[in-house]
Amino acid sequence: MAKVSVGLRGWRFEESEIFTDEGEFKPLDEIPEDPRERLMRLVSLVEEPCDACYLVHGDEEIQQCRQAAIVYGEPREEVLLCEHHEPDFLYWFREADGRDLVGDAVFADAFHEWFADGGRAPDGYGGLEYVDTEPDELPSPPDANEIQRRLEENFVEGERIDLRDYGPDADDDDEDATPLTEDDLDGVDLDTDYPTR
Repeated sequence: MAKVSVGLRGWRFEESEIFTDEGEFKPLDEIPEDPRERLMRLVSLVEEPCDACYLVHGDEEIQQCRQAAIVYGEPREEVLLCEHHEPDFLYWFREADGRDLVGDAVFADAFHEWFADGGRAPDGYGGLEYVDTEPDELPSPPDANEIQRRLEENFVEGERIDLRDYGPDADDDDEDATPLTEDDLDGVDLDTDYPTR
């Protein structure tokens, strides 16, 4: 089977990992972790504006931004681009050392800073040529409500999650670990309002 893009060009999926033999999306728990994470992230990205357009127009003129058509980078550190600004990204990636930041948490920020500082591809700099083979044959990615429904399918009411299983010592089988006491929390102001994103 071939690799396909879903929703936005850029991220490629093995058809056999995300589609059933009938051409429908597999249940989420049957999709391997990396493609599942990307697919779930795409749901929130497909309606977003191009990052470069947004840097030019901002919130005040967001209606001037083109809708993103391409995604590069890793989930939550991705760069969204329209076809008009893809050559700028490719120039940054190929010629301005963007390639050195692949997989780095600052990948998207570095492109945004370069672009905001006036970085642009020279006139006539070529983008990528895409070949759309039967794009109408692919099902649309599930929307956010469908993703939520699929996630809840396997949720057992009352199931508790022990966050200690996911902490820095999650791999340690330390049965002698002492639970926190009120004395351990002396000096911690639990009424503090912390900034949110």
